[in-house]
Amino acid sequence: MIAYVLFSALAVLPLLLYLRNPYFLQDLNYAFTSMLLGVRLNRIWKKSYTILDRFLDKVAAHPHKKFLVFEESSFTYSQADRESNKTARALLTHTVLKQGDTVALLLGNEPMYIWIWLGLCKLGCTAALLNNNIRSKSLLHCFSCCDAKVLVAGAGKIPLYCTVEVLPVLKEKGIRVFILSEHCEVEGIESLLDKIQLTSDEPLSRRLRSNVTIKSPALYIYTSGTTGLPKAAVVTHQRMWMACCLQFIAGVRSDDVIYVYLPLYHTSAFLMGLGGAIERGITVVLRRKFSVSNYWDDCRKYNVTVIQYIGEIMRYLCNTPKKHNDKDHKVRVALGNGIRGDTWAHFLERFGNIHVCECYGATEGNVGFINYIGKVGAIGRVHFLHKRTHPYAFIRYDTEKEEPVRDSRGLCIQVPVGETGLFVGKIGQRTPFIGYSKNNQQTEKKKLRDVLVKGDLYFNSGDLLKVDEEGFVYFQDRIGDTFRWKGENVATTEVADHLLMVDFVEEANVYGVTVPGHEGRIGMAALKLKENMDFDSNALHQHVKNSLPSYARPRFIRIQDELAVTGTFKQMKVKLAEEGFNPALITGPLFFLQDNKGYVPMTEDIFNSITEGTVRL
Repeated sequence: MIAYVLFSALAVLPLLLYLRNPYFLQDLNYAFTSMLLGVRLNRIWKKSYTILDRFLDKVAAHPHKKFLVFEESSFTYSQADRESNKTARALLTHTVLKQGDTVALLLGNEPMYIWIWLGLCKLGCTAALLNNNIRSKSLLHCFSCCDAKVLVAGAGKIPLYCTVEVLPVLKEKGIRVFILSEHCEVEGIESLLDKIQLTSDEPLSRRLRSNVTIKSPALYIYTSGTTGLPKAAVVTHQRMWMACCLQFIAGVRSDDVIYVYLPLYHTSAFLMGLGGAIERGITVVLRRKFSVSNYWDDCRKYNVTVIQYIGEIMRYLCNTPKKHNDKDHKVRVALGNGIRGDTWAHFLERFGNIHVCECYGATEGNVGFINYIGKVGAIGRVHFLHKRTHPYAFIRYDTEKEEPVRDSRGLCIQVPVGETGLFVGKIGQRTPFIGYSKNNQQTEKKKLRDVLVKGDLYFNSGDLLKVDEEGFVYFQDRIGDTFRWKGENVATTEVADHLLMVDFVEEANVYGVTVPGHEGRIGMAALKLKENMDFDSNALHQHVKNSLPSYARPRFIRIQDELAVTGTFKQMKVKLAEEGFNPALITGPLFFLQDNKGYVPMTEDIFNSITEGTVRL
């Protein structure tokens, strides 16, 4: 009788667990995967085993397996190893690089990007991944952040260094500039390809990187912030491992093929894509840049099974004309961040049963989330094991005062389920926050003290998140002066600084406005003109075109007699952002940046075309 009761209870238990938590099995699987990964990472970190070491082990394990496919070329793991040996030897022979030095890379997506990075790792050097859209002032700032001794640039980037502002300064600082070509006649710039071609591909001694530990800098990845100029986030080998293991959590297998088309200077492509592929030992299909018309054809041609995305990419794919073969592909996993719920649902309906693994985190952040269940619209899920090993909190935030709300004891107040709060991650041994290279001020600004108890220390994500009744986490908004467009962070202060360089602009207030059907916010600026001066649309267009990357150029300009400020003289952005770019609601001149015509007067027809989605932004 007792045995029968026990048997009946055990039989009913799964049903009771399911009724209480329909995601019980997925939660259990995530807990098991996390524990397995934690044990493995601890073992790796103790012996300072790097992603380069992982790559070399994969070379030894399957030297003839395809590692990289690029256009009509392909390279095995052993070929990639030899190519990186050649780049390392060329740099070692023709520079004075030594272990611990930094080399800045300003390249587009191509195999040499990967060979050079692997070669630098073999020399014990750190790579600074420069955004290839940056211009003179930002570029020079990036060098001061990382103390790079050498710059390697793509052949198409040479006009950038012929400017009076850049090349003389680099020369004055003793920075060697190499370009990926077989010859170069520009004074101060040296060719590199010819040197690589004449170099041996023999392995290099491990002594060249003998001082590298798991806490040594592996990369500098640049991120925009409220200061305006890029900040060099320090990515240690330990942090690199954590990002590279996202593919493992997402269920990527050793026989998968991943499609990488996002820029390699981004965390998404370099760490989650390339680094994760090395960790898994899989094949990478690399494309120079995203092409919506060739996307699925590439996936079919190369038998791609894993894709990466940012939210905007998914919307582009969903907006293409439907085809009879939309579901004719082998893609089974999509890994990325920033996809909207409606786009997510549309994507699955149109392109088939693909496991979308939405992630959340910052390049410099210490805690993130993974939506391992695939709940549409969520960026992650609260899990007791995750929170125990990576403590975090959602705290009440005053958007007007731009600071956390504190109680009578001076501690922050945690928000209840269903209420939006500022996401903060506890800084500790397992969750370190390294910060930004040579920028202690900005590093300290990202720290919050006395959050839940006196003396504790947390990383301020700058993001407002919300948890629902089921424990799913949803992104709500960003705080501060940074908005996101086309997958890039845009710092309003940097854009405003550039606008103020135009001779007829006296004041500039830059902010982001929402556009129906688009993720993120697009740039808009309110300008006050200097007395007795007129708005010169052609001059402004030429200036932003020369000084700002395309995603940071304000697409809308409104002219005001006075710019609204608070009692403490801070520019007011919220009301302006709410007013948007509707010419029917805005008094005063309003302009729209048309790609081929520059800034033209905003009309109802243009407004309707934008809101209806017939104008491409």
